[in-house]
Amino acid sequence: MHSEVSVRLAGHQEFRFDLQGAEPMGHEEGRRWLDDQFTTLDCEPLRASGKVLLADKVLTVARAAGAPLLGDPDWSRNFARAASAALAKPVVRVDVEAMTVSF
Repeated sequence: MHSEVSVRLAGHQEFRFDLQGAEPMGHEEGRRWLDDQFTTLDCEPLRASGKVLLADKVLTVARAAGAPLLGDPDWSRNFARAASAALAKPVVRVDVEAMTVSF
C-alpha cells in the first residue's frame, strides 16, 4: 500500500515524503514522537479549551517546524512516519496555510 505525507506551507511551498520502504512507527511511538516535538518546538494548542487532537498536533508541529526542519531529511522522515502512525492513515495531507489535515 502506498504511504505518503505531504505538507504545504504558506507561499505554496510543498514537501512530500514517500514512506515506501521506511520502517513504520507504531501508533503509540508516533504519538509520543509528536508529543515530544510539540513540547520541543513550543507549540500552542489551537483550541481555546486547550484540548489538542492528534490532527491538531500534526498541524502545529508542521507549522512550527517550517521549511528548515521539513527540509531536514532525518527530521522530516520521522515526522512523516509519526504523522502516518499516530493518525493511522497511509496518506496524510497537511495544509498549514489553510490549517487543515486531510486523509
